[in-house]
Amino acid sequence: MQLVESGGGSVQAGSSLTLSCAHTERSFSSNPMAWFRQAPGQDREFVASINWSDSKTDYADSVKGRFTISRDKAKNTVYLRMNSLRSEDTAVYYCAGDRHGIGGRPAHRYDYWGQGTQVTVSA
Repeated sequence: MQLVESGGGSVQAGSSLTLSCAHTERSFSSNPMAWFRQAPGQDREFVASINWSDSKTDYADSVKGRFTISRDKAKNTVYLRMNSLRSEDTAVYYCAGDRHGIGGRPAHRYDYWGQGTQVTVSA
């Protein structure tokens, strides 16, 4: 199963971007998915997650109120809408999928990872 991200780019602070993550297996539409990011010289960090039924979402404190994770099961795609972007949001963003149905914040729970998409926010 593959995850393919798109939607990254270079924007100014205060702008918005929407990242997309398409998965190649339709049966994965009910599995937990998440977004992580990694800035240069820093560890990969949790950004947002969505559970198997889409009834629960979770966000890192640093993005809460600005970012929204959502899923379109018909399109086998998970999205990350990012508003009010800040320079500290600059990172490579990765989408991840959990085949075991647990999800949550720990990166080790996720079995599938995309290749990453660069988001650069200039002040």
